[in-house]
Amino acid sequence: MGNKLSGKDLIKIGFPKNNSINIALGQINRYRKREKKESILNEAKEVLLSPEKFTGHGTWGKVAEGLVNPVQVRMHQLNNTRAPFSIFGENEIDEQAKYQLYDALKLPVSVAGALMPDAHSGYGLPIGGVLATDNAVIPYGVGVDIGCRMSLSIFDIPASFFKGKEHQLQAILKDNTKFGMYETHTIRADHEVFSRSEFQDIPIIKNLLGKAYKQLGTSGGGNHFVEFGIAKITNPLNEWKIGVGEYFAVLSHSGSRGLGANIAKHYTYLATKQCPLPKNVQHLAWLDLNTHDGQEYWLAMNLAGDYAKACHDDIHRRIAKAIGKRVVVTIENHHNFAWKEMVNGKEAIVHRKGATPANAGELGIIPGSMTAPGFIVQGKGNTESLNSASHGAGRLFSRRKCKESFTQSEINKVLKANDVTLIGGNIDEAPMAYKDINKVMANQVELVDVLGTFTPKIVRMDR
Repeated sequence: MGNKLSGKDLIKIGFPKNNSINIALGQINRYRKREKKESILNEAKEVLLSPEKFTGHGTWGKVAEGLVNPVQVRMHQLNNTRAPFSIFGENEIDEQAKYQLYDALKLPVSVAGALMPDAHSGYGLPIGGVLATDNAVIPYGVGVDIGCRMSLSIFDIPASFFKGKEHQLQAILKDNTKFGMYETHTIRADHEVFSRSEFQDIPIIKNLLGKAYKQLGTSGGGNHFVEFGIAKITNPLNEWKIGVGEYFAVLSHSGSRGLGANIAKHYTYLATKQCPLPKNVQHLAWLDLNTHDGQEYWLAMNLAGDYAKACHDDIHRRIAKAIGKRVVVTIENHHNFAWKEMVNGKEAIVHRKGATPANAGELGIIPGSMTAPGFIVQGKGNTESLNSASHGAGRLFSRRKCKESFTQSEINKVLKANDVTLIGGNIDEAPMAYKDINKVMANQVELVDVLGTFTPKIVRMDR
């Protein structure tokens, strides 16, 4: 008896000669490689005797499913007709983004869809795309940066706080934020999110705990930022305890870092294996929520979303402490996520990839660019948009186009004209890369009410 477990060993203890053997070997090789063959075979015998006891188990849940109710892997074809949809600000959206939504609407699991006025093409679902499905979750419909979100902290300090403190505030941003692939905080913070059972129960997540702990409170790269600016409140809510006026505020944009990226990669791979689709739409492979992998992804995605929130909370805590003042209002929202919501009287999975949840009364923040205002909004609960709004201004130029079209000195001129200080940042995030946020907002007056604006003054990004 060699040390490596084989299919023959499993057949010997009574495993049926079907795919459950491949599933078992796959799970063991991925997660239990270092363990003794005998102890694994003893566990495998227990799974074989009463598979129902192992439903949802990290290593054996998928094997138990293979024994009791195997996932049917078959080629899915697109429907000939699209599920119902609405497009907001149609004239401002590129054709490719529309076609990506049209393809998604033909998936056999699609119930309804919508395109927000900041939409542009992406992988799988377009950015600014909203898709409701029946009991299925599409990892690429959520996106790679799971739980990417906005968080705005408003201080009960007048906007004039900036005067004469520019250098001090720049130093606070530099000292309390971390950007790029590898920068992390020297003094790490703990957080209750790390005691979540998913970090123990789901093998892939167990392996990511160290990385998640290290990256807490960091922002990564791309279009992520932390910035000081002025929140101009025009329609305050009673519970805010601040009136109409201009206040000092901090806005951050980032997601779930390496934790979310690894979850996205792993479950996208599983979805494409389990849900073969025509080549042009294979990015839209889904996981059935009644399967082991579907359930596991749902838990992992929600954990990544809570971790992204924890990262923002840590950033804002550090900054408030450095400033020595208390935050009076926090407004925050995800824009790369999936939720269970009612659509046409039936529960559906609503994917918002680069779209802000805008249920009736729900608060959110829609940023412009580093030289354009962002908008503090309250959702109107418009069912046509599947209770959604845009997640920003949306890109006009791709990253590659930016590098071909703009120079650093042009960017510097625009920053100077708008009285904005930029720390880091590069050409592909040029203010000119984005659509006009005022036009985008004009195209979604049916979706949100505006309660105020946020104007950036000191912006920190990755270099």
